[in-house]
Amino acid sequence: MPSLTPLHETYCKWDHTPPSQADVLEGISQLVSTPLNDAVRDIIQTVQGEIAVNVLGLSLYKMQQLQKKTYIQKFYRISFDSLQNYGHYFIAPGLRHIIAKFPKLHNKPLTPKQHLFLGALNGILGDYLLEKHNPIGLPMTLYDHYGCLQHGELTGHIVIFIHGLCMTHLDWSHQQYGDIGEKLLAQRDHNTMLYLNYNTGRRISANGHSLANILENLVLKNPKITEVSLIGHSMGGLVARSALFYGKQGIHQWIHHVENLVCIGSPHHGAMLERFSFNLQDKLGRLPIIKIIGQVVNVRSNGILDLRYGSVRDDDWEHNQARIGSLEDNRKPAPLPSHVNTFFIAGTIEHKHKNNPTRKVIGDYLVSIKSAFGEHPDPKFYLKVPMSHKAIFYGLNHLEIQYHPQVAEQIARWFYPAKTERESESILEYIIDIDTAKEKILLDQKHI
Repeated sequence: MPSLTPLHETYCKWDHTPPSQADVLEGISQLVSTPLNDAVRDIIQTVQGEIAVNVLGLSLYKMQQLQKKTYIQKFYRISFDSLQNYGHYFIAPGLRHIIAKFPKLHNKPLTPKQHLFLGALNGILGDYLLEKHNPIGLPMTLYDHYGCLQHGELTGHIVIFIHGLCMTHLDWSHQQYGDIGEKLLAQRDHNTMLYLNYNTGRRISANGHSLANILENLVLKNPKITEVSLIGHSMGGLVARSALFYGKQGIHQWIHHVENLVCIGSPHHGAMLERFSFNLQDKLGRLPIIKIIGQVVNVRSNGILDLRYGSVRDDDWEHNQARIGSLEDNRKPAPLPSHVNTFFIAGTIEHKHKNNPTRKVIGDYLVSIKSAFGEHPDPKFYLKVPMSHKAIFYGLNHLEIQYHPQVAEQIARWFYPAKTERESESILEYIIDIDTAKEKILLDQKHI
């Protein structure tokens, strides 16, 4: 069956111009003036019903009969209309008045805080923003190492950084540390760091298609590019894998330039917390109060849903009812390209030699070690990479690992190994001493 995905989202005809400060105000205006959809109405009515039953002591039957009464339905309608009218007639005009009064906002780029806000909002509501053509729905855009839009000729080795869910291209650095880009820039000349910013609320496969097309255009317009490396954090690693999968299917030229793929804390076989929230919602949805949580939890983007099992292909989801489907893993295999040097990095909040089963499962709070290493009991899903291409960092959580200096050091060693350095035959292990800010490399040759 042909892919249904192009009917849902566009991949090729995509505006790569990032929103301006005026677009942010207009986007918020559209959000607050949009009629409440059925899901939001259901959440409000569910909350009221739970309060009536559990706080006021009404029986479930009496509460249901009460909500069906004409005057109660009329009250709901007036309340919903009033809420919408307040946004439509007060908040939205006020924001649009600011845009009209300060036309220069159309040319002002986003501030770091605005990037942070939009990154988080797109991660949660990105598919909705895209569907409604809201101007704060982020396009897929490349920035240079200094935070400016990429332009000009590119040559030599190009490294593309792909951030994770609800994050932005600015999340690869930390004021306390440098970043991976700086470390790689110091290794040799003709290195160019580019940082992808994108709507993480879209389907991972949708972003994979878009990234494949962007990289194809990049290579065709810059024939002096000699090699490409992809570094993805969390969801970003899955987007990179999806782009490689569809780039190979589309016989793209950029695929032949890819030398390295690094996935940092990427949930190749799913993020446990997404599966946990879905399971909780599915099993406990009829219990008092939990029903409210279930309704709120269900307000999450398609990008988040794809993290349930690490879906990177269109046919992983397009024929399934993702929000109400079973807990079964319905993915199709997406093997790694054999010509690409692939490296996996995992973090864990536990420390070496501490037997804590809960931490072993949780890993870096969000992704387990096995998922980050692509390990799976079914051989067709097992992502095979050499043991020496895996590194585990004890003491680093999911939100620290992408900019920690020791992680940057390891990636630099993988990309540019010393001639005298012998390749390890086991997984590389590091202990990050949080208290003293010292790192110790484990030299033991035992496999995890």
